[in-house]
Amino acid sequence: MSGTHRTHDRVVMYADGGSRGNPGPAGYGSVVLAPDGTVLAERAASLGRVTNNVAEYSGLIAGLEAARELGASRVDVRMDSKLVVEQMSGRWQVKHPDMKPLARRASGLVRDFDRVTFEWVPRAQNTHADRLANEAMDAAREGRTWVRSVGGDGAADQDTGTVVEPAAAADPDVDITPTAQDPAAALPYARAGATTFLLVRHGETTWGAEARFAGREDVPLTARGRRQAQAVAARIRPLAPSVVLTSPLRRCRTTAEAIAAQVGVQVVTEQRLNDGLLGKWTGFRASEIAQRWPAEFAAWRSDPDAPPPGGESFTGIRERVRPLLNETVESYRGHTVALVTHAATCKMILATALNVGSGMAYRVRVDTGSLTGFTVEPDGTVLVWVVNDTGHLTGAIAEPVRR
Repeated sequence: MSGTHRTHDRVVMYADGGSRGNPGPAGYGSVVLAPDGTVLAERAASLGRVTNNVAEYSGLIAGLEAARELGASRVDVRMDSKLVVEQMSGRWQVKHPDMKPLARRASGLVRDFDRVTFEWVPRAQNTHADRLANEAMDAAREGRTWVRSVGGDGAADQDTGTVVEPAAAADPDVDITPTAQDPAAALPYARAGATTFLLVRHGETTWGAEARFAGREDVPLTARGRRQAQAVAARIRPLAPSVVLTSPLRRCRTTAEAIAAQVGVQVVTEQRLNDGLLGKWTGFRASEIAQRWPAEFAAWRSDPDAPPPGGESFTGIRERVRPLLNETVESYRGHTVALVTHAATCKMILATALNVGSGMAYRVRVDTGSLTGFTVEPDGTVLVWVVNDTGHLTGAIAEPVRR
């Protein structure tokens, strides 16, 4: 777990979801509180067109992920969804096919804690999460991405939501202070037509150079990684993205700032572009993981539903980026958008766009400093026009880096 979060042994989590039409435009919200009521984290996102139950499960999953990132060992979950509470408590069966993968994902997260309790509460006691879900749906209806209000507890400020950052010179040691602007304000003007995605993996990191798994650890770029960032920025400049969305981790922010500086656009920090959580494997090399966790490592390398111990599976990453992709298509319709993220996240975004199985993660390579491009037409048709392009990485910075 990254050192940017304080550890809270016991937390209370409220979650909710809604669909305006059932199925219809949907969104979820969740809030994690300390026992004294202090807000530690908020999560909210639109989900496209799904049912109430899918939205409610999505809120539960997002809240459990936030609690895990805060280092909680016990979570008291409170929801006004009788269905989710009864199913997660084991008293009701999960029969609907749309619910089964979500229930499995939630159950997998529950196993990461020492204890999780589920309690049904009246809707009047779940107003915070309900408000967040409605804010996310309202934002999507207006062509925006939900933005968490900056202020209050510092840990919560950096935990979730979307914030806009001004473009700056690419310096890995600069701590960029986010502002509470609307990401839609980063667009020069509204357009119609296709949305083009420029999917960029960050440059080489200090841990990557040592073949160590970083996950959510906030490691910086190497000198070579910074040159890769500048090279991919020069490659992207003629493609003229209107905005750069980036993972909050420094390796991506540095790469994103290099792109923004070349193109002259703003950077939007998006938590759902974060790397997969690697749990106990963080900091280890593949050979060390294979020796210490042979069965788990073999499963992770062949089954996209299998997470690292205390970590996040490829399928879990996919569930996280799916609503983001839908939102971005709507919010930036007709624009070119650069997404700066991590290898596993890149793969799951591509798999989601193409509507293929998450097992694609084992058949696609995503190098540091690479570019993958695809376009989403107004009718939803997806055209991939480049995958793992590293032609801009010449000389010393072209040496492959394997994780």
